[in-house]
Amino acid sequence: MRCDQTPAWKALTDHATQTSGFDLRQAFVADADRASRLSQTAPHVFADLSKNHTNAATEVLLIELARQTGLAAHRDAMFLGEPINNTEGRAVMHWLLRQPEGSLEGDLAASLKLVHDTLKPMLAYAEQIRADAQITDVVNIGIGGSDLGPQMAVLGLQDFMIPGKRLHFVSNVDGHELSAVLSGLKAENTLFLIASKTFTTIETMTNARSALAWFKAQGGGDVSRHFAALTTNVSAAAQMGITTTFGFWDWVGGRYSVWSAIGLPVAIAIGALGFKDLLAGAHAMDQHFQSAPFEANLPVRLGLLDVWYRNFLQYSSRSIAPYHSALRRLPAYLQQLEMESNGKRVDRNGRALPYGTSPVLWGEPGTNGQHAYFQMLHQGTDVVPVEFIAVKKPTHNLDDHHELLLANVIAQAQALMLGQADEGGHKHFPGNRPSTFLLLDELTPASFGALVALQEHRVFVSGSVWGINSFDQWGVELGKVLAKDIHARMASGDTVGLDASSAALLQRVRPG
Repeated sequence: MRCDQTPAWKALTDHATQTSGFDLRQAFVADADRASRLSQTAPHVFADLSKNHTNAATEVLLIELARQTGLAAHRDAMFLGEPINNTEGRAVMHWLLRQPEGSLEGDLAASLKLVHDTLKPMLAYAEQIRADAQITDVVNIGIGGSDLGPQMAVLGLQDFMIPGKRLHFVSNVDGHELSAVLSGLKAENTLFLIASKTFTTIETMTNARSALAWFKAQGGGDVSRHFAALTTNVSAAAQMGITTTFGFWDWVGGRYSVWSAIGLPVAIAIGALGFKDLLAGAHAMDQHFQSAPFEANLPVRLGLLDVWYRNFLQYSSRSIAPYHSALRRLPAYLQQLEMESNGKRVDRNGRALPYGTSPVLWGEPGTNGQHAYFQMLHQGTDVVPVEFIAVKKPTHNLDDHHELLLANVIAQAQALMLGQADEGGHKHFPGNRPSTFLLLDELTPASFGALVALQEHRVFVSGSVWGINSFDQWGVELGKVLAKDIHARMASGDTVGLDASSAALLQRVRPG
């Protein structure tokens, strides 16, 4: 049953009206155990949900909504390899990429064997590159999930990175990006990784051809040694002289692919053992999502909270505030993960939806964000839930810095909730602004893997409740098709059939 047709949806609508005056400060006064009751642990992650606009009744109703919309069956179907990506007729099995070898039976056992038959040589290649002193720079050329995931992970796990190697990421078709990276490199010391499942992605292939031309112009001769492809199109890679390839499968969506061969730059950075720890942390969260009761299932609770805020309290965005500089690309990664997955206006059957889906995600690392957009969070006219992410133990020895950082993240969550009175108005903070607090004990490959898998499953939950297909992305296609048409007109200036605005802009940007 679609969510808006369930009894629970009607009950939540009434509940939202009845609790419209909800105040966090009063909620803590009325319930001395609120902080502990609304906190929980999951693999590698502690979550404090107590500063959210919910009470016990809210959680009961949300869980009932999950049951009435068939969340458990939908989750189980994903883990059974059923084709829940109905618009493309595909299974959704990114979780299989972190499943231990030999741990499944039946039809899935064959797919799992393929996963490990690819993982082993990929990790062996990563170790080979790590041991190659001549290779000092690795350039990953991809876009979307072939860039955001590995880039975020390499930055996030920089403390585990092998010395003597520099990793660079090129995604934008804007030549300024590739040119800036190449300007500091030498052909004989550089390995290029071309990440494109089909080897047809126009931005990636444009950058790849330019990188190959640069390599040859710099005197590079052995393409097979200095280029590798993360693709299933082996023949297209061979036409470029690339003989080292690692593939993945159509049941791996791009934004879920960091666990696959797309994670090769991560494996080069942190090594085979580190990459296995990354997979193990994610697998631990998979097991939690599969087995924990909804009341203590962190991905379920977060996903349902997102539905509550989006549809019943009308909060249309969420700010991500990681208080760890290594997580500075996490907001961008989560933007794609959630907005590309759940930014849909029709349900799985193609019917237009009368309710909102994905919120807008945005953010910056703390404490930088405090001196930028936090002004709006505290005193602006819109209420924006904030998700704070902190790490208890640093890897540096600047203890004063880390204590100050942790003091700031706790204080910001406190200030959002408590506010401040001021009769003049300008220094008045209304308070009662919601936040979630996620805490890792340490930022390691395992905890990082668990954190990312948590976010994947949370997006699955909200998308499942909304009744949408979270695993296609048709919305990215139209612009690509139109860009090919415009690009073909650039040389001739032909504007026949274009709208007046596009035609005028085409004429204005043409050279000469």
